[in-house]
Amino acid sequence: MARVHNFSAGPAALPVSVLAEIRDELLEYGDTGMSVMEMSHRSAAYRTIIDDAEATLRRLLAIPDAYRVLFLQGGATLQFAGIPMNLMRTGRAGYVVSGNFANRAWQEARRYGTAELLATSADTGFDRIPDLAPVTERARTGELDYVYICENNTIFGTQYHELPECGSAPLVSDVSSCFLSQPLDVERYGLVYAGAQKNAGAAGVTVVIVREDLIADGPALPCCPSYLDYRLEAEKGSMYNTPNTFGIYVCGKVFRWVEELGGLSTMRERNAAKASLLYDLIDASDLFRGTAQRDSRSIANVTFRTHSPELDAAFIAYAEERGIVNIKGHRVAGGMRASIYNAVSMESVEALAACMRDFERTAPRSI
Repeated sequence: MARVHNFSAGPAALPVSVLAEIRDELLEYGDTGMSVMEMSHRSAAYRTIIDDAEATLRRLLAIPDAYRVLFLQGGATLQFAGIPMNLMRTGRAGYVVSGNFANRAWQEARRYGTAELLATSADTGFDRIPDLAPVTERARTGELDYVYICENNTIFGTQYHELPECGSAPLVSDVSSCFLSQPLDVERYGLVYAGAQKNAGAAGVTVVIVREDLIADGPALPCCPSYLDYRLEAEKGSMYNTPNTFGIYVCGKVFRWVEELGGLSTMRERNAAKASLLYDLIDASDLFRGTAQRDSRSIANVTFRTHSPELDAAFIAYAEERGIVNIKGHRVAGGMRASIYNAVSMESVEALAACMRDFERTAPRSI
């Protein structure tokens, strides 16, 4: 079996051992006589699968009993609307725009109430996390229903390394691309959510972890559709309609894999070592340069470029010839991006680093 070194930003690499387990159970799960894809979501067999997935995630993140775990569909994008519809009770929330997806969430929230722009790094091309002092100052007035951040910016390779202090305003965070890559103090948040397709499983599942008191009275806005009603989804155990049964099954496998490897502290050590290898190489290079400011660099998405788009393209082609794929930067940002999520091995990162060194020795500087 010849597998490539896959640095896709999502859908992303899955652990090979998890893929092997799924393969072995694909035709028949346990002694049920059917695949997980064929069984009723109301069956006892599937109830065990979804309950185990939630229990494992609760152990990994030490999720308090006061928080509900929801397995939803629609990607992180659907939550751009779901969050204000459920939480914008006085019609005013604050947003920090540190990248493309934070901006999209802010623009969506403006449809449902007043979404204040508390801080942004747009003026420098989203190469950093903005100063959070104004965010904390505004949040502490008590006038905001919540403060929203996107904790890791997949496209631009930046990440929060500290969180704003929000007083009584709940902190809401999109952690899609750093979910399960390091410890997460759930109690710092009112709501935290992630698309599964980067670190937590296959595409099609969104994990929402929300403090129960924030949803106890139902949605903030009467226009909220039933499907986006967090209280209803919690009451129905993520089964208001048929959930992504196979996707949740895959998530449960990945949660178990993370737990068996040593949990989130181990993931942080592994991911920090991978990131350091690439950042050290980039910082010492005469050809490659990082695009994120050093104090805002992501542990999950390493973004870099050469001195020209033509040379970037030449390097991407050079890497693909060596089985290193999906390092082309997002169309919004250009350059290169190596997404080094949990399932990306140090072996793959070392292969990329060797490829970068070889290219730097041989690449024509005239391109």
